[in-house]
Amino acid sequence: MKFTLKALSLALVASASTVTFADEAPSLPLGLEFSGSTAMTTDYRFRGLTQTLSDPAVQVGFQLDHSTGLYAGVWGSNVDFGGDSAHLEVDPYIGYAKTFENLPGAPTLDVGVWYYGYPGYSETNFIEYYAGLGFEGLVAEGDSLSTSVAYSSDWLGAGYNSWYYGLGYTMPFGSSGFGGVVSVGYSDFEKNYSENYWDWKAGVSYEFKSIEGFGAELAAVGSDVDTSGWSHRAKRGVETGAVFTLTKSF
Repeated sequence: MKFTLKALSLALVASASTVTFADEAPSLPLGLEFSGSTAMTTDYRFRGLTQTLSDPAVQVGFQLDHSTGLYAGVWGSNVDFGGDSAHLEVDPYIGYAKTFENLPGAPTLDVGVWYYGYPGYSETNFIEYYAGLGFEGLVAEGDSLSTSVAYSSDWLGAGYNSWYYGLGYTMPFGSSGFGGVVSVGYSDFEKNYSENYWDWKAGVSYEFKSIEGFGAELAAVGSDVDTSGWSHRAKRGVETGAVFTLTKSF
């Protein structure tokens, strides 16, 4: 994701960037709560692949939750795919999350729809449907395990089917403020569109006790995409590399 279970949809991009929403958001009338985050990262990786030609990105997200479990939000980042392509990504989404507190691990079921939008380059816009199941406190206090699946019938506006399967785990290292994060995912594309591939992430996070909602993460992110014949710069954007991210949630 570095995400709350009531916003499990963000696990779908956890392998790409760090997005964090505050656990204690300000209360609003009518059972509503507002939360958000800002982040700076050395490379926006989406499912293991750079979205900024391995350059830094600034990312902002806002979310509105209702006491019924319904939520909606928008997330954005600068992007760069080279040449005359998109330079901004703006993703609105809507979903529903339900936590079963009486079951072991307090599982949270999360389903929704995510729209990937690229202003000025709308031919690559597409919709993805996702579902996830998250658990807390399975191995140690404060840890979380997330599973997710996403489907699109029009991947990158090309009219092809795609599936994504994700698995992530985070665990705090006692009360030190440090924690570990690992995730793995598999992208399954329709035949004749693209080769399927794995992506992964493994790193260490830190939450600053002196500044509420402020955290850092250093992770190795990569994929097994076949880079035969690619340029050095292109290979750098999909092979395993270090990504450093600072995040402030509110």
